Parts: sequence; C-alpha cells; structure tokens
Amino acid sequence: MDRTLRWQKSTFSDGGEGNTCVELAVSPATLHLRESDTPGTVLTTTPSALAGLLEGIRTGGLESG
Repeated sequence: MDRTLRWQKSTFSDGGEGNTCVELAVSPATLHLRESDTPGTVLTTTPSALAGLLEGIRTGGLESG
C-alpha cells in the first residue's frame, strides 16, 4: 500500500512559507523529518526514539564530557 505522506511545518519555522522549515509527517509506526529546502532527504525514526533524544537534549544528558 503506497501512502502519500502529509507534511506539516514546524510552528517554530521562520515565516512558514520559505525554505527554512522543518517538516514532519507521520505514518503508523514511523516519524518522517525533512527540511523544506531539501525535501528529498528524509530522516525516519520512531516516536520513542525521538522522545528519548528530546529528553536528552532537555536534561543535558547528551553533552560530551
């Protein structure tokens, strides 16, 4: 089954209409991330892996020491 992804721009994007936006699309078990200026390059991850990354960023747990 070929599903077309529905991309949404981040509310933190600069102006929302230019090519400086982070976009997100969701499929049943995967999150897809890309930048507007390079839409052919897509990163994929799971919701739990992204949540872990964001938590590490928030708490400083990803700093090299």
